[in-house]
Amino acid sequence: MAFCKEVRIECSELWQASFDHPFVKGIADGTLPLDVFRHYVMQDAYYLSHFAKIQAIGAVKATDLETTKRFAFHSEHTCAAELALHESFMDLLGVTDKDWEAFEPSPSAYAYVSHMYRSAEGNLADVLASILPCYWLYHEIGERLKNAKPDHPIYDRWIGTYGSAEFGELVKEQMDRMDRLASGLPEKRRTELKDRFRRSSYYEWNFWEQAWRKESWTVNTYSQAGV
Repeated sequence: MAFCKEVRIECSELWQASFDHPFVKGIADGTLPLDVFRHYVMQDAYYLSHFAKIQAIGAVKATDLETTKRFAFHSEHTCAAELALHESFMDLLGVTDKDWEAFEPSPSAYAYVSHMYRSAEGNLADVLASILPCYWLYHEIGERLKNAKPDHPIYDRWIGTYGSAEFGELVKEQMDRMDRLASGLPEKRRTELKDRFRRSSYYEWNFWEQAWRKESWTVNTYSQAGV
């Protein structure tokens, strides 16, 4: 079985948790509170700034010039297209320079980025296994929501971007590349790549969750009474 088909089956419950998350459902019907989406957009801008760097590392890890060119293109696309999309959301959401001065990544966003950098210590297959869920899951969500009518300028555009044919072509390219890179590898090595993919799939679910809870670096304190 091709790697992508196999790992998608193995991660089906994780992905379904993303499809069912109230954040995603709130985008679909237009009920997601804007303060929650605002938190998400700022955290996602941080994430994407590093995602583009991981893609660039993929260009360096590539063993042929065509793959180097394509990963460099994907990195540039993240900077030019996705970050531009987020910048337009920032304007609509009223995010100011002062907000950015006070910004810090949430624990979950920081952990996800750290996981990608750790994966990038390996070869190109490790890089791609760690970033592919972000491409692929977002496109599946975009396709699932393409008939949704949130009737909201931000959520309509978000769905349209990730459900677009253009984005789908980029996803398909990376899926095909992942299958080629994993083809013929020993089972132990395929398992390592699956682990990277699965962890990223978990972090994708957790990214909705951290936005939903507006996660920050706070801790709960507990009374010592009765101890």
